[in-house]
Amino acid sequence: MKFVSTPDCAPPAGHYSQGVVHGGLVWVSGMLAVDPATGERRLGTVEEQTRQALANVDAVLRAAGSSRDRVLKCTCYISDIELWGRVNAVYAEFFGDHKPARAVVPTRDLHYGFQVEIECVAAVGDSEGEGA
Repeated sequence: MKFVSTPDCAPPAGHYSQGVVHGGLVWVSGMLAVDPATGERRLGTVEEQTRQALANVDAVLRAAGSSRDRVLKCTCYISDIELWGRVNAVYAEFFGDHKPARAVVPTRDLHYGFQVEIECVAAVGDSEGEGA
């Protein structure tokens, strides 16, 4: 088991790792719109929050030896299901033609007043799924 930590992603705000690699997979913790350079919370539009959360996901994936085109499953938590179309547009832009399995979970309250949080599981290592 390998714990992933990168300065290119916002540091954990609690007792958890940015990601964990095991058995050819990386589990990326729920990412919020926190700027890794400044530690500032980006509470702008839901589109801005989604872009920053996905940038943080991307940084952890790279640090783990994976990439967005190896993501198998995402879970997106949103504060209001009415925002889903706007979140989905940014999500589709981020992933392009790659379409991982996904769950969308509407939840009334996210930490620090955020509107979106995204976590994922991705493959690492060679194409046969072998990894750290």
